[in-house]
Amino acid sequence: MKLKKICLSCNKELKGRSDKKFCDQYCKSAYHYKLSQEQAPKFFNQVDNQLKLNRKILKEYNKAGKATVRAEIIIDLGFDPNFFTHYWKNQKGDVYLFVYEYGFLSKKENGRKKIILILWQEYMNHNKFKQ
Repeated sequence: MKLKKICLSCNKELKGRSDKKFCDQYCKSAYHYKLSQEQAPKFFNQVDNQLKLNRKILKEYNKAGKATVRAEIIIDLGFDPNFFTHYWKNQKGDVYLFVYEYGFLSKKENGRKKIILILWQEYMNHNKFKQ
């Protein structure tokens, strides 16, 4: 007696090899996508998603290359200053944190927390890689 095998995604009867699990590539992809959505987000995905959100917010508020915003405005949008890709220290000793090409520096002015936004500049490169 031969057992009927069914597709793990769409439940259609499978024909062909005995070890076949999906009827086509679409069903295989859909099955694994659904499986990944049901699992808790992996740490890498959480970090990557936060970096993308941070960059989007910094880009939105820094159209001119340099800007100052109240910290609560961008934090309310989901910006998390603990997620950044690299940093740059200027000659005054201020450390700007960067999310890719968009940098920020937290400051307190007149008792209010503000964030200075800048854009990465070529002169900020400390290490020049020779080819």
